[in-house]
Amino acid sequence: MQIESFFDKGLAQLTYAIISEGEIALIDPARDPSPFFHLENKYNAKIKAVIETHPHADFISSHGEFSLHQVKIYASKLSEVNYEHVTFDDGDEIKIGAIKLRAINTPGHSPDSISVLLEDETENPYAIFTGDTLFIGDVGRPDLRENSKDSATLKEKLAGKLYHSLHDKILKLPDNIIIFPAHGPGSLCGKSMSDNLSDTLGNQRKENYALQSMSESQFIKLILANQPFIPKYFTYDVLINKLGAPRLSESIEKVKYIESINEIVTDALIVDTRSSDLFKSGHIQGAINIPNGGKFETWLGSIISPDETFYLIASDDNILEEVLLKTAKIGYESKIAGAIVLQKPSGIQSKKIEAKDVIKADDKYTIIDVRDSNEVASEKYFLNSINIPLNKLRENVHSIPSGKPIAVHCAGGYRSAIGSSILESTQIEKVYDISESIKSLEALPKIDNLKK
Repeated sequence: MQIESFFDKGLAQLTYAIISEGEIALIDPARDPSPFFHLENKYNAKIKAVIETHPHADFISSHGEFSLHQVKIYASKLSEVNYEHVTFDDGDEIKIGAIKLRAINTPGHSPDSISVLLEDETENPYAIFTGDTLFIGDVGRPDLRENSKDSATLKEKLAGKLYHSLHDKILKLPDNIIIFPAHGPGSLCGKSMSDNLSDTLGNQRKENYALQSMSESQFIKLILANQPFIPKYFTYDVLINKLGAPRLSESIEKVKYIESINEIVTDALIVDTRSSDLFKSGHIQGAINIPNGGKFETWLGSIISPDETFYLIASDDNILEEVLLKTAKIGYESKIAGAIVLQKPSGIQSKKIEAKDVIKADDKYTIIDVRDSNEVASEKYFLNSINIPLNKLRENVHSIPSGKPIAVHCAGGYRSAIGSSILESTQIEKVYDISESIKSLEALPKIDNLKK
């Protein structure tokens, strides 16, 4: 038996392949299926099963592609999916070579979550694939069903179910079992994940804050506190995953390529993925700069709603291909009205400003802090700054006072590049990006919000 993991750092998402005696089972496969098909040649084996631990909110699964290859797809009967599948719930098992995979219903992150217990060749529990139920250092957030009819109380109900899934099921397993979660550090499906991607249950029993001794009510209060924001695309991805996404290659082939910026419709939404420096040296008026980086997918789906269409700009053909794939990871490739390469700066220019110059005359600027509210609560750089988290900035531009130049900052420069471009796109004059110069203030004492 062998276990291979595939970590998508951009979405902090993990796919697992279990290989035994010429057969392969996949758990939570990412949108691009090609690395998993390569396993068949590598191990001279066949993919026999694909298991979905739940309909994912933060990425598009490739399970639909495997069904086209007559691979059986397994999902809980509670998931209410609309694709052909085999139900996989408490008491069900799948035999892969000489090992067995057993389903355990573990609701909490979602009402339909399952975990998958792996029994080795000697029928002893060896590992558990916990999906979004249990992470290393954390547990899955239970507040992602905000659009449900009873969303006001559903998150408390799900948090209670999560408590029992952990204490009545997972924590009953032996300490030597290895935990393989669906996400690692950087995922918005939890709030304090470890840098480690796997661990034993025994270690997590001691080290994971959410597994310590506490009552159900204490657990609910603890888990629901200080969760990160919910990107706009999460609900959309759940719906796509319940239907089954189209084949990746065919979907990307449908994207329209344009040769000139003159083909872009007037007042269209434009996402420019070039570096912030290149964008600032010259860009199309009204464009939003979301630089191609480690978290491009997350910020694209946090700023752009799934009911919007947009044009996509990249600096060369290779990067355009890369951002198209990243866009497809969250199911937004069908939202692209046109894609184009722009290599030379042209059009409107944007400005930066040094953090030290703002701090010397902060009363002359309206300072917008686009970090998450949890970050601002722990440290603040400018006393008179206004906190509007980046994911809410487009909807709250009207709340920004007029009359002063605007200076935008985050913690390192990536989000402020996006935020300043959003404000410029609304034709606000004199917008400055504090950019990476904010790091120069790290040696100075931060403002403790709790004392103000």
